[in-house]
Amino acid sequence: MNVKLNDNVLVLCGKDKGKTGRVIATSPKAGTVTVEGVNIQKKHQKARKATDVSGIVKKEGAIDASNVMVICDKCGKATRVKHAFIEEGGKQKKVRVCKCGAVLDKAFKKQSKAAPAAAAAEAPKKRTRKRTAKAEAPAEENKD
Repeated sequence: MNVKLNDNVLVLCGKDKGKTGRVIATSPKAGTVTVEGVNIQKKHQKARKATDVSGIVKKEGAIDASNVMVICDKCGKATRVKHAFIEEGGKQKKVRVCKCGAVLDKAFKKQSKAAPAAAAAEAPKKRTRKRTAKAEAPAEENKD
């Protein structure tokens, strides 16, 4: 499945064709995704306790993962997902890539930005304990 949690996607077919939204749940075994504000379903809910209120609840339903396309953050277009291997610390990492060349995996973007910052940092500073003046203050009061 090429769609992951928190991806922005475009719905390709169905009653909500053309809508965009954020993926709030995925089910890889069933091959479905739940998109925010898409495929709204109504459910009649009965009050189970005296304090509960019965009514009609609206919530998003799952749609097939083949009916959505990931929207690239860089170019802003819906795109098919291409997989590529990128070197990271001597190891190859499989990432999702747009046609324009932008990396779609948000977790990888954060790590790649953090890696140069960590390399730039030199040896960690030594921590020194500061002794409090409270221990000396009561000793002076007892002398008086």
